[in-house]
Amino acid sequence: MDTVIITWQEKVSAYAAQSEQIGALHPEILELVYQENWFKLFVPEIYGGAGKKLPEILRLEEELAEADGSLGWTVTLCAGAAWFAGFLNPELATEIFADRQVCFAGSGAVGGVAIETENGYLINGYWKYASGALHATIFTANCSLKKTDGTDLLDEDGNPVIMSFILKKDEVEILSGWSYFGLIATGSHAFEVKDLIVPKNRTFKINDNIAVADEGFDYPFLQLAETTLAVNSLGMAQHFIRLVENSFFSRTGLRRYNENQIAFFNAELDKCKLAVETLKLQFYHAFDESWNQLIYAGAIDNEQLETVSRVSRKLAHACRRAADTLFPYCGLEAAKKESEINRVWRDIHTASQHALLTFEI
Repeated sequence: MDTVIITWQEKVSAYAAQSEQIGALHPEILELVYQENWFKLFVPEIYGGAGKKLPEILRLEEELAEADGSLGWTVTLCAGAAWFAGFLNPELATEIFADRQVCFAGSGAVGGVAIETENGYLINGYWKYASGALHATIFTANCSLKKTDGTDLLDEDGNPVIMSFILKKDEVEILSGWSYFGLIATGSHAFEVKDLIVPKNRTFKINDNIAVADEGFDYPFLQLAETTLAVNSLGMAQHFIRLVENSFFSRTGLRRYNENQIAFFNAELDKCKLAVETLKLQFYHAFDESWNQLIYAGAIDNEQLETVSRVSRKLAHACRRAADTLFPYCGLEAAKKESEINRVWRDIHTASQHALLTFEI
């Protein structure tokens, strides 16, 4: 008897619409994430990490986003937040990552204030856009440090001191607020804490004092964020282009278009494919060069880092432009909110609003 083997891509595709309906990754997809250790992509192996390096992670995140934008985005943002593992107190990290279902969510914004006390820090705050909040076991939160009189604690240069904190799921209140039209299953809700005392060992700061790290862990955080976001746009765009092509030619069978119209569409399609593919090649070339510099020379020169940043943004913008160019050729089905092609289009445009991707220059 033949056994039908379902790929993970087929499984994700089968549940993507249901994930959107419930506003979170479907339990079947979550179980796949746990099995594959995707939420621990950046976690050092000593804590049970996936043992993958950034070049492999980027290409995997591209595949995840192509299968389903919400899955790719959730894994990217949650796994990216877990990158902070390298800066955590080792005993705390060991405890946190012992959980098979550990999932980090958080916000890069400084949304809270913290006052040092005898027992730790007293925290109050509100943070938006915590992707994966409904699945998260751990939340990361940035706070400005205050004195007991309410004034800012300043560093040696006179700037307010910012500190990052690890908060546990039962310590935060998730506030339903992800009412945007795309990436719905990321459940990127807000969260808040009120008068919470956090132990001092649950603070961390991104710096050169890495507590535990695998090779390549010190890839610069800005470019790490930019590249991982860019491959999400890439994956979604490739999905959309494939759907557009299938949609258009299924409708040409109804003889709605003449030869000139079909030729015009083919030219537009080819132009979009070429633009995305060209920047994809440039992107991976720039990133791979930066990675090789880090691994073999121990550091990445500033010019190469600037190239990685620039081509990441250019790739993301090319992906959005391709979607905008091709959308009019998709028929009314593309405007139906329950359709796959509409979901992918919405996901692309929601992802394009991330602050790191705003400007192409």
